Amino acid sequence: MDIDIVQHVAEEVISTKKAQQMAEFFSFLGDPNRLRILSFLATKELCVSDLAGLLNMSESAVSHQLRNLRVMRLVGYRKQGRNVFYHLHDHHIFHLYQAVAEHLDEPAESSN
Repeated sequence: MDIDIVQHVAEEVISTKKAQQMAEFFSFLGDPNRLRILSFLATKELCVSDLAGLLNMSESAVSHQLRNLRVMRLVGYRKQGRNVFYHLHDHHIFHLYQAVAEHLDEPAESSN
């Protein structure tokens, strides 16, 4: 064992606490409806009724998902009169969504 290498790598890895937070974050994204909401919001700012129509879900169910997405800081919103429009929280969320989508679109490499 090369102690210098092990110490260097140990300094670079994430803490157990951060690993737990990241696992919870990615686990939260394991819901197809939440991912579809993010996909729509990656394209355009939308209100609950628009999202409900696109997802073929009730406005109540969409509102529940949006509330959870807000708590996880994945989406934000702005009020315009009586309407509330949702958008991705920031560019990090857009880039995360985009990177995963592009990764899945790549052809699988042969292991040979």
